[in-house]
Amino acid sequence: MTAAAASAGSASAGPTGAGSAPAEPATESAPAASTSPIVAGPDAAVLAHELRAGAAAVRDELVALLLALARVDAPSGGEPDALRHAEAQLVAELLDLGAEVTRHATGAGAVLEATLGPAAGEPVLVLCHYDTVWPAGTAAARPPRERDGRVHGPGTYDMRGGIVAALGAARLLGPQLRRPLRFLFTPDEETGSAASRELIVRFGSDAAAVLVTEPPLPGGALKTARKGWATYRLETAGRSAHAGIEPERGISAIEELVDALVAVRALADPAAGTTINVGVIEGGCLPNVVPDHAAATLDVRARTAAEQERVNRALAALAPVRAGASVTVTHQHGRPPMERTPQIAAAATRARELAVLLDVSLGEGPVGGTSDANFLAPLGVPVLDGLGPDGQGAHAEDEQVSIDSLVERTALIALLIAAL
Repeated sequence: MTAAAASAGSASAGPTGAGSAPAEPATESAPAASTSPIVAGPDAAVLAHELRAGAAAVRDELVALLLALARVDAPSGGEPDALRHAEAQLVAELLDLGAEVTRHATGAGAVLEATLGPAAGEPVLVLCHYDTVWPAGTAAARPPRERDGRVHGPGTYDMRGGIVAALGAARLLGPQLRRPLRFLFTPDEETGSAASRELIVRFGSDAAAVLVTEPPLPGGALKTARKGWATYRLETAGRSAHAGIEPERGISAIEELVDALVAVRALADPAAGTTINVGVIEGGCLPNVVPDHAAATLDVRARTAAEQERVNRALAALAPVRAGASVTVTHQHGRPPMERTPQIAAAATRARELAVLLDVSLGEGPVGGTSDANFLAPLGVPVLDGLGPDGQGAHAEDEQVSIDSLVERTALIALLIAAL
């Protein structure tokens, strides 16, 4: 590990600002750090034994790096400057691995692309996000700490732990990779990945497999299906009037919104996994004024692309009930469903077979939340999601990662990279 594993002070090093060219090398590739690389031999069981022992030997370094990354805030939300120090930490670690690093500037922060191994062949893509839900100042207010076999602190579980396991896996394998290894670190996953989506799809489409180091299901199971997600803004417009003197001249936008929301509620189908949450409502100005504007923000979740499209069409077709009123629906953000495709099922089966060699029982299951894996599953890409270490408290103040699981996942990710 680099000095970043011992101190967050290394964050001052790194790439140029967000105003740079869309894709630029961060610097020339640094020579690989001195290490004893584990060569992937023909016997997967022998390799698994070596990787498990290698991960155990660097336990303290993994913990130190996780603490260092968690000491630096990386708030999501389209503020590139707020992510600059976290970006610099990652660049330092990647260069120390001997990776060639390219910085793709976006309005939400830099997407970092790093490549290792041979130039020819289909790459394994490791997909991570380095943004967190926590605002600037959180790390200082709640400093990360190691206690009772766990690392506690903001962003440790979602998903600094997964980043550390992935970097640790690459270090265990050293320069002996039989196919290219590409990392992609995105800055805006927590807010929908609008700025990163094009790069995720570009690099994921030609990958032999994609490893996503999001937190697993409780107990460490893979996430082999995710609901799709979409947010919509539903706006209604009417005509204002005095509510006491001439209410008949008014057209209530709020009443129009209420009627529209009754129709929206009818679109939900919980038995099919389709849910609709009205998360925000706004409108009107004073009690004695017939309101001429109102709006609501909707969160739609669906297990299948067909269900997501059904709701999308129905929302687009909403029409006003009152003469003179209008209803407008705008799709704001979203990700398609990650259905359990044959490619995902085959990759999960192979992962379970390899995990057994590490004495790990690897389960799988669906989840309602989304990740950047949602963009790739519909393309027929083999995706393994939920490879980060086990823990708890995603987006909560008790966020924490199991150190035993961190070590275990480091070995597992390395074995997957070597054997897929």
